[in-house]
Amino acid sequence: MKKYNEDKARLAGEYFMQGYNCSQAVVAAWAEDMGLDMHTAMRISCGFGGGIGRLREVCGSVSGAVMVLGLKHGYTDGRDQQAKGEMYKLIQAFVSRFKEENGFDSIVCKELLGLDGASAPQPAKRTGEYYKKRPCKELVELSAGLLGEFIEVQQ
Repeated sequence: MKKYNEDKARLAGEYFMQGYNCSQAVVAAWAEDMGLDMHTAMRISCGFGGGIGRLREVCGSVSGAVMVLGLKHGYTDGRDQQAKGEMYKLIQAFVSRFKEENGFDSIVCKELLGLDGASAPQPAKRTGEYYKKRPCKELVELSAGLLGEFIEVQQ
C-alpha cells in the first residue's frame, strides 16, 4: 500500500479553506485521479458536509473518502456478495486508520467537534474564530491523505 499522500492532504486543506465543505474538499482533491470532473465532484459531495447536511452525524471528510473509495474500488453488480464484502472491508479498514490517526474513537461529526447535536441548516461564517475551534481542516487533510494508503488496494 502507498503511504499517506501529503499532496492530496494539502490540496484538500486548500479546498476547505476556500469555503468548500469537508466532504467536497476530500472528493475534490481526488476527483481528477478518479476521472470525475470538478463540477460533478462538488455537486455529488455537497450534501455530506457538516456530518450530512449539518446534522452532525458521519464526518463529512469520512463520507468524502468513502465516495472516493467507491469510485476507485466500487462494485456494480448488486448480487456480487464478494465484491460487497471486499468494499465494506476496505471502508472499515479506512475508518479504523482514521480513528487511529486522529486519536478519537469516532467518525461522528458532533463527537469530533464536541457538539451536542445537529446545527441550524445555515452554515457558520468562516472566520478566524471558526477555524480556531474546529479541527475540520485537519480532519479533511487526514482523510484525503489517508486515501493514499487505500487507493491502490486491489480487490
